[in-house]
Amino acid sequence: MSETTNTNEEKKKPSLNGRRAVPSNNSNDEENEVPEIEVFGLMPRGFNPKDYLHVVDIHMFKEPHEINKQQHHTDKYYSPKLIVRRGQLFQIQIDFNRPYKPETDQFWLEYLIGRYPQQNKGTYIPIPVDDVLKPGRWGAKITHKENNSVRLSIMSSATCIVGKFRLYIAVLTPFGILRTHRNPATDTYILFNPWCQEDAVYLDDEKEREEYVLNDVGIVFHGNINDIKLRSWSYGQFEENILDACLFLMDKAELELSGRGNPIKICRVVSAVINARDDNGVIAGSWDNTYTYGVAPSAWTGSVDILLEYYSSKQPVQYGQCWVFAGVFNTVLRCLGIPARLVTNYSSAHDNNANLQLDFFLDDKGEVDTKLTKDSVWNYHCWNEAWMTRPDLPVGFGGWQVVDGTPQETSDGMYRCGPASVQAIKHGHVCFQFDAPFVYAEVNSDIVYSRREKNGTQVIEKIDTTHVGQLIVTKEVGGDGMMEITEEYKFQEGSEEERLALETAVMYGVKKQTAQDTMYQPQTDVDMDFQVQKAVLGSDFKVTITFRNKSHNYYTATTYLSGHIVAKLEPSSSSAFDVVIKSSEYLSDLLDQASFHFFVTARINETGKTLATQKATVLEIPTLKIKTQGEMVAGKEMSVTVKFTNPLKKTLDNVTLRLEGPGVLRTMKKEFRQIPMNSTLIWEVKCIPERPGLRKLIASLNCDALRHVYGELNVQIQRP
Repeated sequence: MSETTNTNEEKKKPSLNGRRAVPSNNSNDEENEVPEIEVFGLMPRGFNPKDYLHVVDIHMFKEPHEINKQQHHTDKYYSPKLIVRRGQLFQIQIDFNRPYKPETDQFWLEYLIGRYPQQNKGTYIPIPVDDVLKPGRWGAKITHKENNSVRLSIMSSATCIVGKFRLYIAVLTPFGILRTHRNPATDTYILFNPWCQEDAVYLDDEKEREEYVLNDVGIVFHGNINDIKLRSWSYGQFEENILDACLFLMDKAELELSGRGNPIKICRVVSAVINARDDNGVIAGSWDNTYTYGVAPSAWTGSVDILLEYYSSKQPVQYGQCWVFAGVFNTVLRCLGIPARLVTNYSSAHDNNANLQLDFFLDDKGEVDTKLTKDSVWNYHCWNEAWMTRPDLPVGFGGWQVVDGTPQETSDGMYRCGPASVQAIKHGHVCFQFDAPFVYAEVNSDIVYSRREKNGTQVIEKIDTTHVGQLIVTKEVGGDGMMEITEEYKFQEGSEEERLALETAVMYGVKKQTAQDTMYQPQTDVDMDFQVQKAVLGSDFKVTITFRNKSHNYYTATTYLSGHIVAKLEPSSSSAFDVVIKSSEYLSDLLDQASFHFFVTARINETGKTLATQKATVLEIPTLKIKTQGEMVAGKEMSVTVKFTNPLKKTLDNVTLRLEGPGVLRTMKKEFRQIPMNSTLIWEVKCIPERPGLRKLIASLNCDALRHVYGELNVQIQRP
């Protein structure tokens, strides 16, 4: 736009707060008209635009098999538009009404995004046609001329805004500028580019780029530290309308367009908008096992349904828990081109006041006082890591950054977390933004069990320094196995470096409780441990509590675990006691994870001291069997069968099955009123796979009595 049009617009609009003449530009969707004829001075009589060079057609080479999408690794996106990555050449062809003459004709390209485009904000980009292209800077160069057509190579800036741009071609005439019509078919999406060294998200390993940017299926590790379970999750970042849904999230979060080239800002606002707390974001969380008006978190098989539902309804989708937030967040990051992975932390602390201490308060009987105890330990917690440079931090803190969409604590007034440098967390440099103290506490807290005496003094019964953050894992590159990354977050327990990292964290303001005002004299001559028998959902199982009395004294211990046991402890010996957990007792109030959090306390009657320990166990859950029939060829119908047998000693009511597989079939659902005990249901689905290659089918079954039932199958789809 020339100066003249801008000043006219400014006259029409009153200035906002006296500081900004142009209203804020935080929607990629909104646009305003661009003048097709921009006249210098007076228009001469008899002026006919057709007498001058004008554009007849523009070819974008935007088909999946054509050069642009192939070279930019965007051929999997289900979109008719051109999608390229920033800082890398792409091609277009312009057909004029006559041959282009460089001596006399002059034209240039204009890329615009949002309303009120401005050059200094990067929302209006005029690109002159030049002989030389500079890497990582905007430019255009003619590579080929034939008849009335010219072929252009265009280079985008490696730091430009990520989003959907409108393209205009402008031609200079003696009397003014002629522009092409607004044509949505030439809209160009520009994404982050992990293949480009100048981009902030550059990742130098091709296998990692394939995994963390291009893989559209992942694995969620859940269960608990002693019994790791896994399930597949369909990210589906290339599916139809997902890219638009992801750009809409940034509009929803009102992120200024000029900030959308910066992965740090994008991660921060998306972390807030993934959850529905405080901004009506994508997913409403629920942890109370009643999901009457929505979908149970464990029933989702992937992100696509959730994002598309939110994009169309603009209302939070019900319901999610940590792995759902993390799964959807991962989709958004990979879709925009930011390398990302889903991470699980086993025994994850949720520390309400970042004092590196989880306080569990026991009452007189030695049971946990739920009114006083505000901190908690989750069997596992999922978050994401996004890969980027951190120019806002000292050298060495780029690379993987923790971002978490699960609403736990507010950060700068909103429920969000990150990006926090993993490297900074490991070394205790929690002074660096964003939210490093919170993440540091999630993997490093101590559990302190304490009891109030009648006279009000507080007695610490036990400090457990090794329970939290025992194992941190993610999916391995190029396979379905587990890769341990605990060492990225913390040094070896008890090492010199670990102590140094802790001292550093404390120095930067993470509080470490001191035991001055509390008495701490633990019962050291008795150990207590317990084992849980491998249990299948629906059957009884037993828990064995073992005491080791290392002293020469006789003790008796009153133990609490869903009832009392008085145990006699002989000197210098071990004693074991069994407690049976009946399925009739646990089925009604089974936690949503099909897991139990056992909390055992024992009071040594002779000394009045308390022993305490906690453990989680996961029940064995039946799986779904998936089978395919006939040949599996892209474009040809095939059939998929899902089979399930009810293992419980009761009828299952209102059962929902879901099945999806990116590139093979869109999510399908089927409801069953009842499945009697021991009976088997069979569901057959017909579908036409779209893409050849190795694909994954993922199914889930859900009802009030049974959650977390999954099945999956790898299928090789042949080329037609």
